[in-house]
Amino acid sequence: MNTVPNLYSLLMVINLFLAVTIIFLERRNASATWAWLMVLFFLPALGFLLYLMLGQSLSKRRYRKLVMETEKVLDSLIEDQRARMQSGDIRFADPAMAEYRDMIYLNMASDQALYTQNNRIEVFTDGISKFDALFADIEAAKDHIHLMYYIVRDDRLGRKLIETLTRKAREGVKVRFLYDDIGSIRLQRKFFRSFQEAGGEAVAFFPSRIPFFNFKLNFRNHRKLAIIDGKWGYIGGFNVGDEYLGMDERFGEWRDTHLKVTGSAVQMIQTLFLADWNLASGQNIAFEARYFPPPPEQERGTVGMQIVSSGPDSEWQQIKDSYIKMIYAAKKRVCLQTPYFVPDEALLTALRTAAMSGVEVEVMIPSKRDHFFVYWASRSYVGDLLASGARCFLYDQGFLHAKMIVVDGKIASVGTANIDIRSFKLNFEVNAFIYDSETASRLERIFNSDKRGCREWTAQEYLQRPLLSRLKESVSRLLSPIL
Repeated sequence: MNTVPNLYSLLMVINLFLAVTIIFLERRNASATWAWLMVLFFLPALGFLLYLMLGQSLSKRRYRKLVMETEKVLDSLIEDQRARMQSGDIRFADPAMAEYRDMIYLNMASDQALYTQNNRIEVFTDGISKFDALFADIEAAKDHIHLMYYIVRDDRLGRKLIETLTRKAREGVKVRFLYDDIGSIRLQRKFFRSFQEAGGEAVAFFPSRIPFFNFKLNFRNHRKLAIIDGKWGYIGGFNVGDEYLGMDERFGEWRDTHLKVTGSAVQMIQTLFLADWNLASGQNIAFEARYFPPPPEQERGTVGMQIVSSGPDSEWQQIKDSYIKMIYAAKKRVCLQTPYFVPDEALLTALRTAAMSGVEVEVMIPSKRDHFFVYWASRSYVGDLLASGARCFLYDQGFLHAKMIVVDGKIASVGTANIDIRSFKLNFEVNAFIYDSETASRLERIFNSDKRGCREWTAQEYLQRPLLSRLKESVSRLLSPIL
C-alpha cells in the first residue's frame, strides 16, 4: 500500500544526494548546475536516469595518462618552437601572420599544437568530391590507412567504403577504423566481419557495456579524420553516410566543409589518431617512423597550420579559447558557419563586443532543424547577437553542417567543433587553424557564395516572432548548458 509513497521518497533522497554532488563535489559552472537541478526537481525519476547517462564528469587524470606518449613525442619540438616564437625568431611564409603570433603561442601552450607552414590545402564543400578524393587516396595506399568517423552508416556509401578497405587489407595494407559507438549506434557488428577477416581492425570509441545503456553518452568522439600512408590527411565535417552526399530527402543538399592536407600538419593529425586509437582499443601502437614520413617535396606548400584538439580529458577548452582569440583579433569582419549556435557567455560576449566595435559579424546557421532543443536555443542566442548589430543568415539550400570561422580574410578555422557547449566541453573534437591569407580569402569567398542560398534574419523579424517561438526559445535556452 505504501509502495508508491516510499518509492517517491527514495527518489527524492537520491535526487537530493545528486543535487549535493553537483553543487559541492563537481566543478561545474553555475548555469550547468542550475540546469541539472531543474531537471532533477521537475523530473525526479527520469532526471536520475538522465544524470547517470549525461551528467557525470570524465576522470581527466585517468584518460590523460593514456595520451602521455603523445605529449612526450611533441615536448621537445614544442618547447623549442615556443622559445623561438617568444624571441621573434620565426619567419612566417605569409608575413601578415606575424600579427597572430600570440594566438599561435596560445595553441602551443594549451594544446601542444605544433605550428607548421609547409602545407597545402584542398577545400571540399560537397560530399561527392570529398569522398571521390578520399577513395582515390585509399586506392593509392601502400602502407597504412587510418580512419576515424563519428557516424558510419550501413548504406551505399558506407558499404562502398568498407568493401574498398577490405580489399586494401587483403593487399597487405594496415587498415585501422575507429568509429564512435553512439554516433554509429545503428551499425551492427556484421558490418565489419569481412573487413576484420581480411586483417582490418575496427574499434568502437567508448562502447556500451550494457545493451542500450551507455554511461558515457556525453563523452563522444566527434572527430572525422583520415590519414593515408602518413602523406595525406583529411579533417572536417563530413561523416560516412548517404545523407552526406545529399541523398536524404529530409535534408536535401548537404553543405559541409572538409579539408585535404599535405605537409607536416598531416603528422599532427596522425599523432591525434594514434592517441585516440590507443585510448579506445587498449593497444599501445608505437609512434613509428612509418607513420610519420617526411612530406614529399612536390606536395609541400606554404600554408601555416595548427591542429588543435579538445575534449573532456583536457583541462582547457582549447578550440573555444582559440575562437575567442580570433574574434577579439578581428578588425574588419568575422564570418561564422555552424549548424548549432549555443555559445557560452565568454564566446557570446566576444561576438557582441566585436559587433558593437564596428566589426562586421556575420553568422550563418541552417534554416532546417535536426535537433529540436538545439535549434530553438540557437535562435535565442542569435537574437542576442542581432541586437548588437551582427547579421544572421539562414541557409535554405539544404542542411548547413559546416563548422568554419574566417577573420579579416587572413586566418580561419575548419574542423569538427560546433559553436555549442557540447563541442567545447563534452565531445572529443579537432579543428585545423589556418594562418594563410590566400586560403582564408578562399574560405571567405565560399561563405559569400553560400549567402546567395540564404535569407537574412533581421532584428526586426526576430522581435516580431510569435509567442510560441518565444516559449520554445526560452525553454531550450534554460536547458542549453546540458544540451
